[in-house]
Amino acid sequence: MTTSPLENLHEETAQLLARIESLDSIDALVEAEPFIIGKRSVLSTMQKSLGGLEPDARRDAGAQLQEARRNVEDALSRRRAHLAELARRTQLEKDRLDLGDVVVSSVRWPATTGHASLVASTQRELEDVFVAMGFTVSDGPEVESDWYNFEALNIPPAHPARGMWDTFYVELGEPETVVLRTHTSPTQIHLMESAVATSSLPIHSVMPGRCFRRDTPDARHLATFHQIEGLVVDRGITFADLAGVIETFTQAYFGTDISSRLRPAYFPFTEPSAEFEVTCTICRGEGCRTCSHTGWIELGGCGVLDPAVLSAVGIDGDEWSGFAFGFGIDRCAQMRHQIADMRALIENDVRFLEQFS
Repeated sequence: MTTSPLENLHEETAQLLARIESLDSIDALVEAEPFIIGKRSVLSTMQKSLGGLEPDARRDAGAQLQEARRNVEDALSRRRAHLAELARRTQLEKDRLDLGDVVVSSVRWPATTGHASLVASTQRELEDVFVAMGFTVSDGPEVESDWYNFEALNIPPAHPARGMWDTFYVELGEPETVVLRTHTSPTQIHLMESAVATSSLPIHSVMPGRCFRRDTPDARHLATFHQIEGLVVDRGITFADLAGVIETFTQAYFGTDISSRLRPAYFPFTEPSAEFEVTCTICRGEGCRTCSHTGWIELGGCGVLDPAVLSAVGIDGDEWSGFAFGFGIDRCAQMRHQIADMRALIENDVRFLEQFS
């Protein structure tokens, strides 16, 4: 009699739930997450073993496995929220001050209310544009394992492409295994893994968020910056679809007098790859200091998903194809509002901030 691949499902699920309850910090949760619900988890191993079953048995087993994964993911979310609240309360207690002896002077000017930063409002505007184009909005963690940030994106250890990113490593686990994400691309891996686990392909989504690189701030770069990535996985997707999305977005966001262009490039997770540029909105293509007198501003990178990336998350590259693109939210704000130096976004100069209230 053939042994069912889900024979130990209930026992394994119970062990995962017990492990989640034993996690005592956010750092411990981040380190354990890939082994609880990621590609290296026992649930993912069971998912791969279903291929040898008959169709009816595979459907029933898949439903059981999906229910178990949902229970584990819910438990992980609850534990994350609980640990975050504990950390917040601990920090508040540390920061608590006794203000009993403080004398508050009279207010010398009319009190004003705050407003969203230019980057935050730009992110919302970008999300609105892409939602109108049929995309959903997803997010992911800012602290990632090396596997999600590099390996699953076809950038294994010692790969020369790792030199393209100046990475901040976190002192957690083995050396150089946990990083502050250098791009929002890891969220694509999470999204594709979830779609495979729940049989919810195709994917049409954008993923905004904060990223970190050891860049020297200048007119066009910041060490802590914001990106928005797009991911499409569907049947029959080509590079022409990607070019059409980029041009549609450019004119919808910047205006019909601003164009985009694609230049061949290299990214390890897409093939073919391209960098896309838009007409410099400051000089309108005439050439200025911000665009290095070229008339164009590089906005981001894009390309057709490399089959190795699809394979890493268990997607059949013969049936599905897709593309990805990503660009800086800060750069969009700079171009949209004609800001010559991006460092103005983080200098907290009230004269600058009041222009966008």
